Amino acid sequence: MERTFAMIKPDAVERGLAGKILSRIEGEGFRVVAMRLVKMTKAQAEGFYAVHCERPFFGPLTAYMSSGRTIVLALERESAIKHWRDVMGATDPAKAAPGTLRKEFGESIERNATHGSDAPGTAAFELGYWFPGVSLHGA
Repeated sequence: MERTFAMIKPDAVERGLAGKILSRIEGEGFRVVAMRLVKMTKAQAEGFYAVHCERPFFGPLTAYMSSGRTIVLALERESAIKHWRDVMGATDPAKAAPGTLRKEFGESIERNATHGSDAPGTAAFELGYWFPGVSLHGA
């Protein structure tokens, strides 16, 4: 079993889509290991997205992510990282495949409803950031 980090972003929480996204998560065979509703501070958003600190979108990204409530999750299943990426779809909803969460619920590349770890190292960092003590590999 593998674990990954997932997030339901402020745009999706604000629009009342959390239940639909959580239902899809369970329908895809994920087990929710941990879940929290958070209102990120600007400092938390900057720490979480520190890898992007030199990118031009860093300021707007961290401002957006600290603008509303998010749901952070630790998910588990076989090939969790890859499967969650497939379920989410491309970062840009306009380029996402039909049936993916971002195609269905994303409004723009910035407001794309969900986030997920892209590799084991990222998953380990992101899980540890929001859920200290949750390991990358489940039982």
